[in-house]
Amino acid sequence: MRSFSSGLLAVLTVGTLLTAACTQSNPEADKDAELAAMEDGSGRPGPDLMSMSDSNCVAVLTKYGQEHPETEVLVKTRHGNIRVKLYKDTPLHRANFLLLANKGYFDQTVFYRVEKGFVVQGGNSNTRTIMLRKYHIPPEIRPQYFHKPGALGMARFDDEKNPGRLSSSHDFYFVHGRKLEPAQAKAVAGRPLTAEQLQIYATQGGAPALDGLYTVFGEVTEGLDVVDKIAQEKVDPSSWPLNDVGMQLEVIK
Repeated sequence: MRSFSSGLLAVLTVGTLLTAACTQSNPEADKDAELAAMEDGSGRPGPDLMSMSDSNCVAVLTKYGQEHPETEVLVKTRHGNIRVKLYKDTPLHRANFLLLANKGYFDQTVFYRVEKGFVVQGGNSNTRTIMLRKYHIPPEIRPQYFHKPGALGMARFDDEKNPGRLSSSHDFYFVHGRKLEPAQAKAVAGRPLTAEQLQIYATQGGAPALDGLYTVFGEVTEGLDVVDKIAQEKVDPSSWPLNDVGMQLEVIK
């Protein structure tokens, strides 16, 4: 699987190009229309992943989120299970994660970027049979959610290519992080930090450089030790684990 190129250009960028809005002149319009007519191959109920686009994803995900109020997901790996709580006040990201989990998309993907002391990133592979037309989710960055260990966030292109900070459709990450003294955390944070945040970064660790820049839409409630085990994997020069770490996702409630 390590032939997959993730295009990680900055802190947590993803290997996708932002698509042009449908209202703009787009030489790829015919190709896009052809892709939209394809089926995603999952055979499962729910919106067809090949019909998703930047222009319709908000409406589709809003409707899907209303139909699926679940907030807990189990991520099963060969290192053990990670229980995740999804935040209700990041509704588009919650609905999107549930949609891809229910479709079985994530079950065909791996953790393809592992950086001990920073993040473990997954949601892609080069052996999928379930197809996904890439789209981008508007940011839902909330000041109360920050990059403590176990925070669940969505990757994206850097600000130069993506000034709107739109999230990837499928590349997600768990924070592994490292402990930082208050002065260090303040120096690297993308926003002012509260006393609580500074304490957590000092005593538990995290990745404050991502604060205010990436959407955090959930957190690990059980299985932080599993995230740590994934972070300990030996990796190649591109940070891809030498032994693939796959996943299976189950929506609990």
